Amino acid sequence: MDMVRVLITGGGAPGIVGTLYSLKNNYDGRKIYTVCVDAQNDVVGKYLCDKFYRVPYPEEPSFMLRIIEICTKENIDVILPQVTRELPVLSKNIELLHKHGVEITISSHNSILVANNKYELMKTACKLGLPCPKFKLVSTWDELLDAAYELGYPQKPVVVKPPVSNGMRGLRIIDPGRNWKKAFYIEKPNGLYIKLSWLYDILGDKFDKLIVMEYLPGSEYTVDVLAYKGKIHVIIPRKRLEVKMGITFKGIVEKNIQIIKQASKLSNNLNLEFAHGFQFKLDSTGAPKILECNPRIQGTMVISTLAGANIIYDSIKLALGEKIKEYSDSDIKWNLKFLRYWGGIKVDNTIEHIIPM
Repeated sequence: MDMVRVLITGGGAPGIVGTLYSLKNNYDGRKIYTVCVDAQNDVVGKYLCDKFYRVPYPEEPSFMLRIIEICTKENIDVILPQVTRELPVLSKNIELLHKHGVEITISSHNSILVANNKYELMKTACKLGLPCPKFKLVSTWDELLDAAYELGYPQKPVVVKPPVSNGMRGLRIIDPGRNWKKAFYIEKPNGLYIKLSWLYDILGDKFDKLIVMEYLPGSEYTVDVLAYKGKIHVIIPRKRLEVKMGITFKGIVEKNIQIIKQASKLSNNLNLEFAHGFQFKLDSTGAPKILECNPRIQGTMVISTLAGANIIYDSIKLALGEKIKEYSDSDIKWNLKFLRYWGGIKVDNTIEHIIPM
């Protein structure tokens, strides 16, 4: 089988090691030549991939020119995006990439715009009749207060977050019942919880649009999905047992039928393709409700690879028009547990990957 030359964006993304593991350990035993790019120069992927290039930020006009230049120089077959903020630009230029003989594992531009927007995503879930949290879009302090009180504040915590963000950026829980002195002494600072008065000090009277949403107290799930041309190939939910900085540090693959059905409906309705995923959280009754969508490779999608479904490598094969492995329920190692730990790379005259995962 021919070698494939892959360009991976987000060489400094938390999931880069898992993505490379999935490509290296593909079920075809195929050689994958990896080129990674990032807007920062000294990133982990620089030392793990076959080649590395620095690129502009996606908002800069020269971003696509640089991507095309690298693809041409390295004879790239497929691009694997890993960075949320790059997706609108890359999806808008799918035809340009095709003209240069490059495939990309990304959904259509319109699908990306809806999937990347938490507000539009939750509206879509509601229209489909799926369980979704109570939420409201606000842009002034008075609107935020009204929405918070409608959702039960101060008897209940409420959540605020930007419609478009990732990795917990801008996410805050306003919890009037929180013991701040106890948290000061026994918890590591994470910036997730906040007082209402502190939030006003940050935002002021007017601000960019925010979602005010009911707080969901139950377990959180990330769902890995592989789809192409209207067909769902596999859906793997995984419960997030421990999360740090928005990244799963401990998780378990769980066959949650409710979540699988909801993820399938959302994926089909949004016309999402290749590797993508969703996040759900359980409400006080145990019902899963949608939080967000990641229309790209997710940071800990390697769990699905370890569980028997190499969604990342499958995306490459689908982009190249190749047949992929068809998964049955028995192929998935349900209840597989994953624990992440810190690793490192020594960089001097030689490069040594001290801890591989």
